[in-house]
Amino acid sequence: MLAAGRDGALLRFSLGNEYLKAGDAERAAGHLERAVALDADYTAAWKLLGKALDAAGRPTHALAAYRRGIAVAQRKGDKQAGREMEVFARRIEKALAAGGA
Repeated sequence: MLAAGRDGALLRFSLGNEYLKAGDAERAAGHLERAVALDADYTAAWKLLGKALDAAGRPTHALAAYRRGIAVAQRKGDKQAGREMEVFARRIEKALAAGGA
């Protein structure tokens, strides 16, 4: 679909999700970064981007993605996604404070 010029946030989200499930967090993060570039209000993509970046060993980038996602979720009224990202962000903050990353 990408080769056919049918790029889009949903396609990139789906590719990122599949790469993450396959254990390629870095490649997943690349697709998810593209997803949020195409649709900055895509809350689920922000959440999965944070997860991929954390899995790729990039906790500070993951934290930044979660913070952006939380802001989007709050603006859109997506309370559940916002709460989930807040939990994930706090875990990263604690790990960073403890020198765990």
